[in-house]
Amino acid sequence: MERTAGSEDGPSLLGDSISVSGAFEGSEDIAAARELTRSFLTDVQALHGLPVSGRAMGMVQLAVSELVTNVRKHAPGPCLLTLEISGGAVEVTVWDSNPNPPTLLPPDPTRIGQHGLEIVMAISQSFAIHREPVGKRITTTITLADDPGNDAAGRQP
Repeated sequence: MERTAGSEDGPSLLGDSISVSGAFEGSEDIAAARELTRSFLTDVQALHGLPVSGRAMGMVQLAVSELVTNVRKHAPGPCLLTLEISGGAVEVTVWDSNPNPPTLLPPDPTRIGQHGLEIVMAISQSFAIHREPVGKRITTTITLADDPGNDAAGRQP
């Protein structure tokens, strides 16, 4: 079962994974993609009992926002977002119709803008770009629970 933005269906439980998908076409859908993400992670915690730290909730929404924003800026047509929980992490996958991979720029604190992928890569455990028969797919993974040795704010004891 897939859930698209605005549907009343819940997340699907596929074997050991839980997933949700949404299709987005306009710039206003960036907020809808973040809301789908927040709602999905809230359900994962409330309905399935999986821990989702506040930090993870924010980081996953940030990654979704940056990836969907890039699609809206650089690819014509729809954007497909899939969130899948597996092994204590959420895999965020965004597909778009543009076959050209994004330009990964080196960190540059003096550059104004174009830090989206840099941010996503910094907050993720993995990052991959895959060409598809039509377009490309970007996948990133973010752990749902913080390291028990660190608090959510990142302060040292």
